[in-house]
Amino acid sequence: MANPDIAIVILAAGKGTRLKSALAKVLHRAGGRPLVEHVVRACQPLKSREIIAVVGHQAEDVTAAVAPLGVKTALQQPQRGTGHAMQVARRAIPARVKFAILLPGDAPLIRTETLAALAAAHRESGAAATILSAEIENPAGYGRIVRRDDGSVSAIVEDSALSADQRAIREINSSIYCFSLDKLWPCLASLKPQNVHKELYLTDAIAVLRQKGENVQAVLAADPDEVLGCNTRSDLAAVDAVFRRRKRAAVMDDGVTLELPDTIVIDPNVTIGADTRIEPGVQLLGHTRIGAGCTVRAGSILSDAVLEDNVLVKPYSIVTASHLSTGVQVGPFAHLRDGARLEENARVGNFVEVKKSVLGEGVKSMHLTYLGDARIGNGTNIGAGTITCNYDGVNKNPTTIGKRVFIGSDSALVAPVRIGDGAYVGAGSVITKNVPPDALGLARGQQVNKLGWAEMRRREMAVIAKPAKSRSRKKAKRKTSRMKK
Repeated sequence: MANPDIAIVILAAGKGTRLKSALAKVLHRAGGRPLVEHVVRACQPLKSREIIAVVGHQAEDVTAAVAPLGVKTALQQPQRGTGHAMQVARRAIPARVKFAILLPGDAPLIRTETLAALAAAHRESGAAATILSAEIENPAGYGRIVRRDDGSVSAIVEDSALSADQRAIREINSSIYCFSLDKLWPCLASLKPQNVHKELYLTDAIAVLRQKGENVQAVLAADPDEVLGCNTRSDLAAVDAVFRRRKRAAVMDDGVTLELPDTIVIDPNVTIGADTRIEPGVQLLGHTRIGAGCTVRAGSILSDAVLEDNVLVKPYSIVTASHLSTGVQVGPFAHLRDGARLEENARVGNFVEVKKSVLGEGVKSMHLTYLGDARIGNGTNIGAGTITCNYDGVNKNPTTIGKRVFIGSDSALVAPVRIGDGAYVGAGSVITKNVPPDALGLARGQQVNKLGWAEMRRREMAVIAKPAKSRSRKKAKRKTSRMKK
């Protein structure tokens, strides 16, 4: 699909006033990416000579978003309309380029196939300009495409200037165009800012082309959703819903079961293997990769996580930037983060947090535990309430636990510390020194039983309580006596 004679210009300079946001319009997110990134990714497969983003408001931030994708930028300062933006872009367009596709940076639903069809139709017709149009049910607020009898474009008429007959037209201007540059540049040079905003508009350039008798065509988008822009928060929500619907449909086509799919959020870079089941309310974010035969149960959130095959994530667990090997089970209400790695068949249960730790094959930590900066050997059991005390107030320190170790409940392992293979740690211990292999580590006070203490304590409490009850009865009698008088 190489198009070395085409340059693509993306308009990304605007503020987005109606969004009522401090963030540049094209940096708002929908479908898991900034709006402008969606547009760039749709353009990339065309293999044009150049992709140029015209930037203005928050130019540095917008440039930072598009530069890693191989996009050049041209600064429009001040912003004086779409026609002026194209004049600014001209300086970055190589001389050998014959055509330009121009599209707004806030139209993220556009597809590569649609842009390719627009370019092909433009070449075939020999037009000076070709407009991507769409037919929508409610065209109010959009400029309408008025066609001649031969199908060519007579004019683009703004909503406020429509005649009574023209208001019945449902074909709208998407603000996506393909131009023959040798025809466009003279028209842009002749534009005057004859409007209330004192700006130069591309629609005026198209009007000049028609006045010169040039051929202007329009190509209908197959899916009207593709031309949706994002001018308001409601628009953002509508576009996001379309992206999410597309992604869910794609993963279901790949053999994934989604229960109540409308409640599930899946980002565009997420991959999921066949025969995996995703329950309601799950969010799969970032670059999460899920293998075959997995189950992610209700309410769980996975971000940049890797799940190998046959992993079970129980309800309401959070897994961030972590790796779960084949057969691992986590949750419910587990929290794995910051590079946690669970090897085959390891299990992490309810209210267990694992941070920057490696749990070997078959390790179990089932209840109410924090494992931070730890390495735990195969077959070890971590009792309920265990804590690796990894932070000394200045530095994070490691805990190393060997193979087949048994850590008793409610133990605190004060890092840096090592527990050798096969060792036991008695419940309730605070371990501050290394425990050798096959040893028992105990660090708690000796139990003392005081016989008869509880019975004696109850008698003492009864004596203390008796005068208080007596005083209460005397007060009640005096009150009753006064009432009778």
